[in-house]
Amino acid sequence: MDQTQINQLGDELYQAMLKREAVSPLTSRGFDISIEDAYHISLRMLQNRLDAGERVIGKKIGVTSKAVQNMLNVHQPDFGYLTDAMVYNSGEAMPISEKLMQPRAEGEIAFILKKDLTGPGVTNADVLAATECVMPCFEIVDSRIQDWKIAIQDTVADNASCGLFVLGDQAVSPRQVDLVTCGMVVEKNGQIISTGAGAAALGSPVNCVAWLANTLGQFGISLKAGEVILSGSLVPLEPVKAGDFMQVSIGGMGTASVRFT
Repeated sequence: MDQTQINQLGDELYQAMLKREAVSPLTSRGFDISIEDAYHISLRMLQNRLDAGERVIGKKIGVTSKAVQNMLNVHQPDFGYLTDAMVYNSGEAMPISEKLMQPRAEGEIAFILKKDLTGPGVTNADVLAATECVMPCFEIVDSRIQDWKIAIQDTVADNASCGLFVLGDQAVSPRQVDLVTCGMVVEKNGQIISTGAGAAALGSPVNCVAWLANTLGQFGISLKAGEVILSGSLVPLEPVKAGDFMQVSIGGMGTASVRFT
């Protein structure tokens, strides 16, 4: 794809987000979009957000668990950028009816870094050494593509279908909890709807962060000290609407909750 096409599609996705009007899949339009093209489209979309005054505060890994891969029919991980306009505190009201179109909630483990991680060659030990703390979180994903009809290039171009996220109410050292076997319980409106474990995300959320650091390293991009890294869902995606209340609990790590408006 040439730069003009990339800019056009990145701008279109940004406008779709602002107007809350989904667009047809980019991969259905006759373009020959590679995954690298899709990442350049996502960077154009991100640049629009930065030009509007947002700032990057972290990165997210998407499509890491088999449950999510099968649900979306996308069978490899991807990544996107988190900005300060996306984050909410645990228990805070989240206005999805004003900001999102097709929201789905997923329970994850968030990593807060104290050192930069720059691939290639980042190991799991490097990830743990660079992590200040971990905490439960919800990512509320959204797609600017109609009816979630996405190929991997569509979700990559759309900033990995990132919407909003909420961080938990406490933080623990990554060495105080077994990130492979830790159990997750997700409740919606008082009912348990799903359970999972750290191993659901590429065998361990630590593997996910290492994958992200090494993948981004190929583009000359680092994971930065102070950034929030969302390591991927451990449970199936759950559609949500205004009025819903959700809570995620992770053994040894506490809870995160969100009320949707």
